Amino acid sequence: MASTASTTFDRVIARSETRPSVPWYIWCAVLAVTSSMIGAHWDISWHSSIGRDTFWTPAHLAIYMCGVLSGVAFGYLILSTTFIKSSPLRDSSVHIWGFRGPLGAFIASWGGIAMLTSAPFDDWWHSAYGLDVKIVSPPHIILFLGTYAVLFGTLVLIAGYANRARGEARRQGNLLFLYVAGITLIMFFVLIEEYTIRTLLHSSTPYIAISLLTPLILAATARAIGWPFAATIISAIYTLVVIGFILILPLFPAEPKLGPVYQHVTQFIPPQFPLLVIVPAFFLDLLWPRLKAWNPWAIAAISAVVFVAVLLAAEWPFASFLQAPASRNRFFGTMYFNYAVPSTSYGFRHLFYTRETALQFCEGIAIAMGAAFLSFRAGISRGDWIKSIQR
Repeated sequence: MASTASTTFDRVIARSETRPSVPWYIWCAVLAVTSSMIGAHWDISWHSSIGRDTFWTPAHLAIYMCGVLSGVAFGYLILSTTFIKSSPLRDSSVHIWGFRGPLGAFIASWGGIAMLTSAPFDDWWHSAYGLDVKIVSPPHIILFLGTYAVLFGTLVLIAGYANRARGEARRQGNLLFLYVAGITLIMFFVLIEEYTIRTLLHSSTPYIAISLLTPLILAATARAIGWPFAATIISAIYTLVVIGFILILPLFPAEPKLGPVYQHVTQFIPPQFPLLVIVPAFFLDLLWPRLKAWNPWAIAAISAVVFVAVLLAAEWPFASFLQAPASRNRFFGTMYFNYAVPSTSYGFRHLFYTRETALQFCEGIAIAMGAAFLSFRAGISRGDWIKSIQR
C-alpha cells in the first residue's frame, strides 16, 4: 500500500513539472502564507477590539495553520524525495544532513517548525506576563522568524519551479512569485506597525523603519523575475489587501472583554491605511530599466535617494490628510480606535507626535537613505541569486 501511494505521488510530481499547471505542494505553500497573513491581521484586530481571551481564537489558528501546512507538506516532500529513488525531484534537489529535497522546502520546513514552537511559548508568555503591550515580544519574534522562513522558502520553491519551467508554466510560477512577494511586504509592515503609526508620520522614525527591508523586497522581486512594474505590482497587492481589511473587519461585531476600556468598541478594529510605498515603487520601476548597465552599488545608491525622497514627498501630505476630518470614513478608517486608547492620546486627538528638531529629522532621513542603500544592494544580490535557482 505504501509503495502504491509513493508511486502515485511520484507521478503527480512528474506531471506537475512538465505540464502547465502549478504543483500541489506550491499551492499548499501559497495557502500557508496566505493563512498566516490573514491570521496576523485578524489577531491584531482581535487584540484591539476584544483583548486576549484564549489562545484558541480563530485568528491564532489561522496563523499556526501556516506552520502545520508547511511542516506537513514540505516534510513529506523532503522525505519522499530522499527515500524514493525514482522521484523526479531528486535531480533538482539539494542534499542537507542526509536528506534530499528542493532548497525552498528545507527553508520553509524549518520555518513551520519554528512557528509551531512559538505557540506554547506565546501561551506561557501571556499566562506569566498578561497582555501584550507590544507586537514585538520574544515569542512573537520566534513566530515572525518562522513566518519569514516559510515566506522565503516558498519564494525559493516557486523560483526553482519557474526557472525550470517554460511557457505558460513559467508565467504561472512568476505570478505566484509576485503574489507571495506581496504577502512578504505585507508581513514586514505588520512587524514594523508600531513604528509607522499615523501619529509618527511627520517624524523620521517611520521612514527609517520602512527603509530597512522594503527596498530589499522590491529590488529582489524586480530582479528575480524581470517583469515590468514588478515592484509596483507587489506594492499594489499590499495596498489592496490592507484596504480590504479596513473595509471587511468592521462588518463583524466585537466587544472588549478586558479593561481598562477607554473607547466604545462594537466591531473589529481594522489596521491603519496602507503606507504609500506604491508611489516610490512606481518611480523605481520607471528608473530601473534605464540603469541596467550601471554598477549594482550605483543602482542601489540612486534607488535609495529616489525611494526615500519620493516616499517622504507622498506620505507627508497624505499623513496630514489622514489626520483631517475628511478621512474619517469607512474607506480610510481613521475614526477606528483600539479600545485601550485613552481620549487624551495623540492618536485619538489626531495629532502628530514630533519631538525632533529640524537637524534631528534630517539626520533621521539620512539614516533612512543609508538603510535603503544597503537594503537595495542586498535586494539586487538576492534577486540575481533567486533568478539562478534551479533546485
